[in-house]
Amino acid sequence: MAENERIYNIPLRDVKGVPRTRRANYAIKIVRSFVARHMKVPEENVWIDNRVNEEIWKRGIEKPPSKITVKVIKFEEEDSAEVLLPE
Repeated sequence: MAENERIYNIPLRDVKGVPRTRRANYAIKIVRSFVARHMKVPEENVWIDNRVNEEIWKRGIEKPPSKITVKVIKFEEEDSAEVLLPE
């Protein structure tokens, strides 16, 4: 079922240019667009796991990490991708 599996280091340093009260939300958008661009799937078909979300939000909305390492699985049948933390 899983066609492609890759590990990515996603840079999130662009969130420093966003107002402090929107940084974690913007980091999620950056992860979604990065995965959609690199795995060639539509952004609405990118599913982000709860643990990835918790890792970004761990220090609050104002201080997301500057980069995050994720494992991405692409499903060819549904033309979708799943974002997980690497084990």
